[in-house]
Amino acid sequence: MIYDRIIDMVADQFGVEKETLSRETSFADDLSADSLDVVELSMTIEEEFSLGEIAEDDLKKIATIGDLVDYVEGATA
Repeated sequence: MIYDRIIDMVADQFGVEKETLSRETSFADDLSADSLDVVELSMTIEEEFSLGEIAEDDLKKIATIGDLVDYVEGATA
């Protein structure tokens, strides 16, 4: 399931427990992610799900884990 895989990757990258994450978790507000963190995560996501490069405009729209899950589900459909 895409959601579970993304939760695992986010927990690993940000060093948090999976149980503390949800669709509503904000990368900036809850995980204190900076632009470098977002780029690193996007590269991991691109590789994990065999996506092309995520456009910068799309990255700007991804604020929460739910946004990321929806993006990946749409890109892999």
